[in-house]
Amino acid sequence: MSNFQAAKFDNTVEKEFLTTLRKRVMGYFKENNTPKEANATMVIKSIFMVTLFTTPYVLMIAGFIQNPWMVFFMYILMGFGMTGIGLCIMHDANHGAYSKNPKVNKYMGLLLNYVGGNALNWKIQHNMLHHSYTNVDGLDEDINPGAVMRFSPHQPRLKHHKYQHVYAWVLYSLMTLSWLMVKDFKQLKRYHKMGLAEPASQKSFKRVMLELTFSKVIYWGLIVFLPMFLLPVSWWVVALGVIVMNLIAGLILAMIFQPAHVMPESAYPLPDQSGKIDNNWAIHQLMTTQNFAPKKRIFSWLVGGLNFQVEHHLFPNICHVHYSKIAPIIEATAKEYGIPYHSRATFREALIYHGKMLKMLGQTDMAQ
Repeated sequence: MSNFQAAKFDNTVEKEFLTTLRKRVMGYFKENNTPKEANATMVIKSIFMVTLFTTPYVLMIAGFIQNPWMVFFMYILMGFGMTGIGLCIMHDANHGAYSKNPKVNKYMGLLLNYVGGNALNWKIQHNMLHHSYTNVDGLDEDINPGAVMRFSPHQPRLKHHKYQHVYAWVLYSLMTLSWLMVKDFKQLKRYHKMGLAEPASQKSFKRVMLELTFSKVIYWGLIVFLPMFLLPVSWWVVALGVIVMNLIAGLILAMIFQPAHVMPESAYPLPDQSGKIDNNWAIHQLMTTQNFAPKKRIFSWLVGGLNFQVEHHLFPNICHVHYSKIAPIIEATAKEYGIPYHSRATFREALIYHGKMLKMLGQTDMAQ
């Protein structure tokens, strides 16, 4: 039996806004006779990112790359490929936005397991909790890093938080290493206790824990131990390469996701005693989410359109290759209804203000 207590939004507030927004956005696809799922550009990008991760590994295992410096460089390339798979492929697929075919979404989503993560945990944390209850302390795990950092004004402020705007970037880089080693196991146990794991997987807890363990053993065997065994380099070259690969992926992923929500403009609403949030879900997303670098086409291509976080949060079932087209529709509709639409002109500006927000949260008791 689930002990998870979800909050409820008051969707009677500005109900017309969401109805109008959906009509206009869906109208764009109908008028242009364009499917809202992946297109040829998305397929090409998917091939590129999987190749960027896989080819360096194959070159090493096949014996074409044996120089220690080149082995290390191959792992660096894999770090960028790992990031690309996370941002550009599995993210859409696990939202059901890659294809109309559920099986395609399933297997493309499992690319997260291919790079060491776990698709089931990700769906629960990201789809069920983060997207449903964005910036709601106690429900959105993306703003609950534990005592090490403070992402919400409702969380206790500890002495070491004073410096979190400095050390945050180091911790961000450790994100995927944490997934690989302990976080996925801890999360799965927690989601089991919350009553979320079994419904999401349609399997027993014993089965999903066994699958998680098996996938981790396969990953570590292929990415770490097999190269150590086959390559004519010291074991520490491979170990260091794997660490750097994950540091690259962890830092880039965090730098893309964190400035979307932990920002000076971001709202952090709390449910009342009955569990009700006094706002419409769609308006809540606009108040807690921010875009950045919307006019940077190459940047947007590289980060899977996740610089358009507002569009993604409002329409997660639309593939990211369409975000730049629907963004003007959403911005104009929000302004028409007097609802904020937050956006920073550049990625650099977004990172600067994210750092400022971390500093404010770490050094002051901000009111909400």
